[in-house]
Amino acid sequence: MGTHTYEGGGTYVGEWNGNKMHGQGTYTFGPSSIFAGDKYVGEFKGDKKDGQGTYTFANGDKYVGEYKDDKMHGQGTYTYGPNSEWAGEKYVGEFKDGDFNGQGTYTFANGAKYVGEWKDDKMHGQGTYTYANGEKYVGELKDSKRHGQGTYTYADGDKYVGEWKDDKPISD
Repeated sequence: MGTHTYEGGGTYVGEWNGNKMHGQGTYTFGPSSIFAGDKYVGEFKGDKKDGQGTYTFANGDKYVGEYKDDKMHGQGTYTYGPNSEWAGEKYVGEFKDGDFNGQGTYTFANGAKYVGEWKDDKMHGQGTYTYANGEKYVGELKDSKRHGQGTYTYADGDKYVGEWKDDKPISD
């Protein structure tokens, strides 16, 4: 166990292996860092976030989950804070190299929700998007747009079942 203060004011309190952060620890970014006010509490391996951890951003965003090689990777929850552009929104699911990737659920501030596949931070693959007004799309998505086979159910119960391209139904 030990404490180290870095140039720029960042501090690490935790376990070490040689001269590298390794094991459980807390890293608080200093005032001259581009990440000023951010804090990570969790596992380190060779000076990198690796394993379970919680990263709290200065704007109030928070990630709780797995890290690999300094990136969000594996299962986790990302909650957007009050000062974020996406305040009140939340993603629970799989991450790969810092991006939403794999199965996940995204809840929007307006009450809409998407449950399904993600690729590179975009809804991509099979999924269900439930709109705040109760309408629902079940089907294929590509780059966060309805694309491929899908069913859209309107609030009044009417349905469109068929092909979609670039977020629009393709009519015969």
